[in-house]
Amino acid sequence: MKQFWIILTTLTLFVVSATVCRAQRVSEVPLADPYILLDGDTYYAYGTGAKEGIEYYTSKDLQTWQRGGLALHKDNTSEEQWFWAPEVYLRNGRYYMYYSANEHLYVAVADSPRGPFKQVGGRMMKPLIGDEKCIDSSVFQDEDGRLYCFFVRFTDGNCIWVCELEADGITPKQGTLKHCFSVSAPWEEKLGRVNEGPFMVKHKGTYYLTYSGNDFRSHDYGVGYATSQSPMGPWTKFKYNPIVQRVDGLYGTGHHSFFTDKDGKMRIVFHAHYSVSEVYPRGMYIGTMKFSRGKMKILGQKLLYPNQNAQND
Repeated sequence: MKQFWIILTTLTLFVVSATVCRAQRVSEVPLADPYILLDGDTYYAYGTGAKEGIEYYTSKDLQTWQRGGLALHKDNTSEEQWFWAPEVYLRNGRYYMYYSANEHLYVAVADSPRGPFKQVGGRMMKPLIGDEKCIDSSVFQDEDGRLYCFFVRFTDGNCIWVCELEADGITPKQGTLKHCFSVSAPWEEKLGRVNEGPFMVKHKGTYYLTYSGNDFRSHDYGVGYATSQSPMGPWTKFKYNPIVQRVDGLYGTGHHSFFTDKDGKMRIVFHAHYSVSEVYPRGMYIGTMKFSRGKMKILGQKLLYPNQNAQND
């Protein structure tokens, strides 16, 4: 079993060869806002796409995927619509899913990464912000064991906030809510005013808070990052952002997460538009990252274009 919290504490430089399916230019896995969990010898991909909840796919090799159905069904929640941007972690033998529903944050728990996940408690951030809407939660555990939840509020367009969590990984700590950053560069507001989809990576003592900028419907939706010496900031955005944008000829490349593959190497998973003229259905793509002199970059032209097995697992 993998640990509950995926902690990317020490990341080394690497260059990885990846299969590139030149004949197949569109991913067959229709997940937006994707997240991948490696549990045992199986990869589980979760994402936005199903109206009835959160669906998942499984793979052994990151290339061929089988649809598994709904890991979270709306009947096991208090909401009816807009099930977005899930992340799943293993803790003490149980799986915790963080997700948005009807533009509020929730946590659901299951005994298997396949589900069925069932909502625990009510709106996650209600103790801090009441019934105000928020989306895109992402949980990070530091080396000292402290837990942080990064998420998006609509207080300045879409912007990123953070709070610390109690040891249960669910309850926000009073007095810890803090604004991280808002839109501050032209590429982040070509269509709308958007900083969203946060995900934290730690490398050699520096915190890299990665995020997506620009509206997801834009061809120029992309990924950037900001750095800090503390998970609570202050944050400085990388001056050469975005680091992912129109990669390998794709459009709308963003809302990503990172995971470690079976070889211990760091991967990025993100979604892209279906084509130059159609946003939907957005597809899942997998790339490789590296650090060079403290700077983070994607290895372009090294993407996996996942294909789908017609049979359910």
